[in-house]
Amino acid sequence: MTDKIVTAAMVMIGDEILSGRTPDQNLNFLAKNLAEIGINLREVRVVPDVEDEIILAVNSVRKKFDYIFTSGGIGPTHDDITSAAIAKVFNDKCKKNQQAVEILEQKYGKENLNEASIKMAFVPSKSKLLDNPISSAPGFRIENVFVMAGVPKIFQAMFFAAKKELTGGAKIKSREIKVSLTESIIAKSFSDLQQKYLQVAMGSYPFDSETSLVFRSADYEAMNSAVSEMVEIIKNIKNNAIISS
Repeated sequence: MTDKIVTAAMVMIGDEILSGRTPDQNLNFLAKNLAEIGINLREVRVVPDVEDEIILAVNSVRKKFDYIFTSGGIGPTHDDITSAAIAKVFNDKCKKNQQAVEILEQKYGKENLNEASIKMAFVPSKSKLLDNPISSAPGFRIENVFVMAGVPKIFQAMFFAAKKELTGGAKIKSREIKVSLTESIIAKSFSDLQQKYLQVAMGSYPFDSETSLVFRSADYEAMNSAVSEMVEIIKNIKNNAIISS
């Protein structure tokens, strides 16, 4: 754990995600579990099973954030091209990893492995395997990029393996104010408050006839001050409305 803000990005890979055929379940899981250890998920990209698109997406985020997590495309079929794409990101080549082969043999029996299943043992030569207690076929880490399966229960298992290698930072906490006012009434005051407390992320979310104001920051003192000021602003707006009526 460090005092700095630690950031992450996610690259979801798969035509089935983009087509809507498969609903994503990994983003919410990742965001919540990273937040618990002080890592802030800052960006998410969704790309098809196209090598150039995967390479472009990963290259564009891996130097911008502390950790990158990918999901999907590491299975045994022809469209599982993530491992090869990640190898090219790092000017590396996929090679048969003997440890991965042994893991697969132990799980399924050597006599039951075919060319397709052995494909899952090919990972970048510079990578380190991530344990997969569900189906055994491992994910891997190369530098700050963690490459994991798209199947939710396997993704989660691989995340807990990856978690041992993560260093979190200052934890972001949040507070919420729910007000029975529309966004337009409080927008100017809320914007002015954001400019005063730049270290506090502020968001406004309308629902039904109310508005939820959310404050997020690793600077808890500043966040609490901002919340207190907003409460007073809301009281003044409501009081003035009563007087005017």
